Amino acid sequence: QVQLVESGGGLVQAGASLRLSCTASGRTFSSYAMGWFRQAPGKEREFVAAISRSGRSTSYTVSVKGRFTISRDNAKNTVSLQMNSLTPEDTAVYYCAAEASLLGSTRPTPYDYWGQGTQVTVSS
Repeated sequence: QVQLVESGGGLVQAGASLRLSCTASGRTFSSYAMGWFRQAPGKEREFVAAISRSGRSTSYTVSVKGRFTISRDNAKNTVSLQMNSLTPEDTAVYYCAAEASLLGSTRPTPYDYWGQGTQVTVSS
């Protein structure tokens, strides 16, 4: 069992930065690939970024490439999402998720555990 708790969301203006963090309980954090997803009102949950168990491999959705960076610290059981140059289109509830796999899927279905989400609102 893995429990995930996100933090770091908030209200910012366009162009600003935010850093989201997700802390996992349990001793097996390094056994899970980690992902960040987001869901805007009236829209489906969409993939944002994923990182492999070791942290050596990452993937991003096209719209955030070059602006967002996913990272993890297996010693601290944390995964982070550094978000720069935010736009109103980034407004959503952001979720971290854990998948018992090597690389991390771009689809939500394979993920085994989810956090409760943190709201990110970007004003124009």
